[in-house]
Amino acid sequence: MAPVKTDRQKGRQKERTGQVVSTKMAKTVTVRVNRTFAHPTFNKVITRGKKYYAHCEGLDVKEGQKVRIIETRPLSKLKRWRVVEVIA
Repeated sequence: MAPVKTDRQKGRQKERTGQVVSTKMAKTVTVRVNRTFAHPTFNKVITRGKKYYAHCEGLDVKEGQKVRIIETRPLSKLKRWRVVEVIA
């Protein structure tokens, strides 16, 4: 019986939407992606965030803009995402 293929093996890339926090590096932006979830005990909505380094070449991106990033092959030690489009 053949093993079950996951989304990662099929070639589907993860997508995230976040806000640009920093543009100080060359061809790289830092994007903060927030997620909200309900606390299991207190049933209170909690917001947590994570920062991603994303490759941005050829797009004019400024701090505070919303962007869509997509997973890609490793481009450097920490960079595994690239900016696809500027949303706002």
